[in-house]
Amino acid sequence: MKNFAVILFIVFVSLNLRAQENFDPDDCCKIAHQEALAKSKSFYQPNEYLYYGFDIFYHRLEWEIDPNQYYIKGMVATHFLATSNLDSILFDLHTQLQVDSVLYHDLQINFSHSDNILSIELDQSIPPGNLDSISVYYQGQPLSSGFGAFMQFTHGQPEVPIISTLSEPYGAKDWWPCKQSLDDKIDSVDIIVTSPEAYRTASIGMLQSELVTGQNRTMHWKHRYPVAAYLIAIAVTNYVDYSDYAPLPNGDSLQILNYVFPEELAYAQAHTPQTVGMIELYSDLFIPYPFINERYGHAMFVGGGGMEHQTMSFMVNFGYELTAHELAHQWFGDYITCKSWHDIWLNEGFATYLAALTYEFLGSGQYWQPWKLEVIENITSQPDGAVYCDDTTSVNRIFSSRLSYRKGAMLLHMLRWELGDSLFFAGIKNYLNNPALAFGFAESDDLKEALEVTADTSLQEFFADWLYGEGYPVYTINYIQNLNNLQITINQATSHASVGFFEMHIPILAVGANTDSLLVMHNTSNNQQFIFQIDFDIEELIFDPELWIVTKDPIINIGIEEESIREGIKIFPNPAQDKLVFQSGKAIITRVNIFDLSGHKIQSQKGNATKLFELDISALPKGVYVVSCVTEKGSHSQRVIIK
Repeated sequence: MKNFAVILFIVFVSLNLRAQENFDPDDCCKIAHQEALAKSKSFYQPNEYLYYGFDIFYHRLEWEIDPNQYYIKGMVATHFLATSNLDSILFDLHTQLQVDSVLYHDLQINFSHSDNILSIELDQSIPPGNLDSISVYYQGQPLSSGFGAFMQFTHGQPEVPIISTLSEPYGAKDWWPCKQSLDDKIDSVDIIVTSPEAYRTASIGMLQSELVTGQNRTMHWKHRYPVAAYLIAIAVTNYVDYSDYAPLPNGDSLQILNYVFPEELAYAQAHTPQTVGMIELYSDLFIPYPFINERYGHAMFVGGGGMEHQTMSFMVNFGYELTAHELAHQWFGDYITCKSWHDIWLNEGFATYLAALTYEFLGSGQYWQPWKLEVIENITSQPDGAVYCDDTTSVNRIFSSRLSYRKGAMLLHMLRWELGDSLFFAGIKNYLNNPALAFGFAESDDLKEALEVTADTSLQEFFADWLYGEGYPVYTINYIQNLNNLQITINQATSHASVGFFEMHIPILAVGANTDSLLVMHNTSNNQQFIFQIDFDIEELIFDPELWIVTKDPIINIGIEEESIREGIKIFPNPAQDKLVFQSGKAIITRVNIFDLSGHKIQSQKGNATKLFELDISALPKGVYVVSCVTEKGSHSQRVIIK
């Protein structure tokens, strides 16, 4: 414990990578960067204020896809409940695509298609509360921007084509007529894709049939859980499949269905079993896997990072943290989805933190501390930035690695510290079990309320500071020890003016010879003082040894005592060169210490049971030091120049 930072560094650089061989302390940053790249095709504004006037309860999605051609042809049948008098039906659909016809009660009706809105005129109004349906036939080449909502790439040698989709946040309308909003989940879907016989389709839900007719293969997937439009996806290529299984408490098992490239089969089979332990961990910490009546799975694709399509995550590889991250979204992002992209941290912050929890709870836990260290350093690399996303027109801001992913994860970590494990995890369970949120949408206030009710406390200031406020606190700690009395003074500055003061519980580890004690202070004001009774000589104070708090370079200073408590102690000469002399007029000298200005002890020696003691300092570099003389009646510290 004496050299905590050095020990941490040694552990960090000597990690045994066999247990989780894909571990990289920068994995989280890579995941966010790759995901942002893959999702950065949506440069146009979302239709945030479009009023639809209906709730969707079913889609039948039929598509014809040939991976060799950048093209889609299909039919989307929508069954809906009118929530107001409907004279027209509106869908989001990019004008790059051509609408061939719209059928209503088996008759073609008029429509217009402009500004990425498909407007369908009705011959008569549909009263609120009525169920109805409409079918749209369309085709064309979706908007292409490299990585996009509808993507065509190749894989393997020789090269094999693949077409896959990734719609988050605003890309669903790029390739199918939908209600692209965060206020209405589709209750159930059937997805039917016809492709050349050599190719197979991966999608969400359960495979119902796979039929080869002539030169074509048709695959039918069915999903019977509510799903947001951006979480519907298909991928078409020459997949092979196999399954892993996660045991369930009732003795049954959950299928983990894997659609992988043939050339990656051996690699995939060696890595996807890691998902089993992750499912068990998340189910134990939170609630059982939300889509338990169906299954979970992976589909390989060519793109960036991964995408948490509901029950079937699309994966560029099976790296440990990426696998854990996308799985976590099944709870946080799919089961409960952010109600606005302003609150994207409810998806990405949670997924980032859950992936880190696998480092804490699975295996030896050796990666948990390095993960926190690297994440805090990344967050504090810039002085500004809030977790709450203020600009939802910027995909790069929505998927900011530093803010939405990492600072969002550490917001949760700090909540856990403030509330304690029992109340924190109970509060998250209450959030997930809220029937108003289950399989629906949530805002930050919904999480805040669940935690407040569980812990019987107010988190108003915490969320104001850490969710909406920018930056982080910067601490300077001053301490003085006089016999058994330890006085600690906490000073705080903030890196950004949006927050005047961060109220936090501050953990400081007091370290002595072969002993230590963790001190926790509720820091509510600047220059706040705390007094502790310590029955050992302090050799070092370590700020937040378990890395609970987002801060940067905390400074710990040894205080200089006033003349009135010196007990006649003298330390000379000053400046000094080869030796220091300690003289006590009234008490026996028990120990002498030398600290650098950051509070780290660099030299220490027991006294010789006399009132006069000499210490050899010839090996010390030139500089300014804090020198302490401890006696049986008190102690004295002062700054000394060594030249």
